[in-house]
Amino acid sequence: MKHAIPHELTIERARLVTDKAWEAYSARFAEYAPKATWRTPTEADVQFTVKGVTLRGSLGLTPKAIEMDLDVPFLFRPFRSTALGLVEREVNEWLAKEKAGEL
Repeated sequence: MKHAIPHELTIERARLVTDKAWEAYSARFAEYAPKATWRTPTEADVQFTVKGVTLRGSLGLTPKAIEMDLDVPFLFRPFRSTALGLVEREVNEWLAKEKAGEL
C-alpha cells in the first residue's frame, strides 16, 4: 500500500524536496544504511537495513504527491509505519522550506 504526501509543486521541485529530505534522513539515520537510487526522473528504489535484514521499497513523484512504499516481512511490520512516518516528517519539513522560499 502506497503512502502519499500531497504537494503543490512541479515534478522538478518535488524531486529537489525529496532529494533534500532523503539526504537529511540518511544523515540522521545512518545506522540503517538508507539508500535511494533514482531509476527514472520520477521513480527511485530505496532500502534500509534493520537488524541485519534489508528492507526495500520505492519513492515515486506524481504531479500531486510524493508516494512511498516499503515491502516489509511480517516480523518487521511495526518498523514500516515508523520508517514511513520518519521519512514523511522529513519530507514535510522540506516542503515547508520550499513553500517559505528557503530552497
